[in-house]
This record gives sequence, C-alpha cells and structure tokens, in this order.
Amino acid sequence: MFGQFLLASVMLVAIFFFLSYNQRSQWEAVWSYRELFLIGWCTTILLSAASLALSLCIGLALALLRRSTIPLCAFLAKAYIELIRGTPLLVQILFFYYVVAHRVGLENRYMAGVIILSLFEGAYIAEMIRSGIESISATQLESAKAIGLTRSQSYRFVILPQALRQITPPLAGQFASIIKDSSLLSIIGINEMTASAQQINSATYSTLEGFLPLAIGYLILTLPISLWSKKLEGKFQYET
Repeated sequence: MFGQFLLASVMLVAIFFFLSYNQRSQWEAVWSYRELFLIGWCTTILLSAASLALSLCIGLALALLRRSTIPLCAFLAKAYIELIRGTPLLVQILFFYYVVAHRVGLENRYMAGVIILSLFEGAYIAEMIRSGIESISATQLESAKAIGLTRSQSYRFVILPQALRQITPPLAGQFASIIKDSSLLSIIGINEMTASAQQINSATYSTLEGFLPLAIGYLILTLPISLWSKKLEGKFQYET
C-alpha cells in the first residue's frame, strides 16, 4: 500500500509540474519527431528480447560450469562472473566495442550491442540459476543417479525444472533490468529509445518534452514486468 501511495504521489507531482510548465513547452516541435521515437522504442524492445534469449543461454552455461567437477572450468566461470559483476556496464560497452569488437572485425553495432549486453546480464543470470540449483536438495540428485540417470539427464529432467520454478520471479525482474540497461548502448551509436530522445532534444532544445516520453516509454515496458515479477514471487512463495 505504501509503495502504491508513493507512486501515486510522485505521479501527481509530475502532472502538476507538467501542467504548470505546459505554457512554455514546445510539444509541437517534439511531436514532429514522433516516428523517430517510435523507431527507438521498437529497437529497444528488439535489443532487449534478443539480449534476454542470449543471456539466458550464457547464464545457464556459466552456472553449469560454475558447478563443474573440473576445477579449471569452475574457476574460469567464477572469475568471469566476478569480473563482469565487479565492473560497470558502461566500461564494458566501451571496452568490448571499441577494443574487442573492432579487433575481431565485428562492425555491426546492433549485433555487438546485443552480445555485450548479453555477456553482462548473463553473469547475473548465472548466479540466479546457480542459487536455484543449489536450493534443490542434494538427495534428489542422488535419487536420480540411483534410478540410472546420467549427470546431464539428472540436471535436465530433475534439477533444472525445479530450479526454474524457483528463479522465475527474479528472472522476470532481470528482464526489466535488461530493458533499462539497454539505454547505455546509445553511447556506441545504437539508435534505441534513449538515443532517439537525445536526438530530439538536440534538434528542438526541448529537454522536458524530449525526455518525458522517454521515461514513459520505459515505464510502459518495465512496469508490467515488475508487477508480474511480484505476482510470481507471491505465487511461488505460497506454493512452496
């Protein structure tokens, strides 16, 4: 209740400020660039969806390597996760794009952006999956081995389905983070939603009118996901 009251209060203050500022606004100038903002909004959705799919694969691979019985694999996975989580995304974007991507000849900004964002988010998803796997009782793995399942079959048919149920709520929240983190890709020239708002602001010199739709656009994408995540948390907590 307190969170809803706080959100409503913030919205009322924003509406009051908007109405008081409206006399000096330049909404007509910004409106002429609506197609640019719509393209950026759709680009953000596509980048986020592609990054989510790839980061899930990376996260799953890292989580399994993290629990590998081979010490070198477990060490490398842990080192990668700690390195990625210990450095800012902005620094990683600049390093991977201007150093690594150019060195290997990857010139497509959008593909590079998806890979960079996926590598970053994959480290966080790996820890979620690892914690979900470790929340499953070790006796279930032993029982799977007792009935003749191999280690890979035990994870596929016994451990991962149960772990997925545990980590679905935080994964939903992580998807919202991917959408917000994609705004930093504008620094390498990707025309997503933030870059579109910056271009509109530069062309019209209308800061409020250019960035208010940006905030609303992100809310439209992230707020339903956040509410869904909270609903999943309550549902799975009750069922367990």
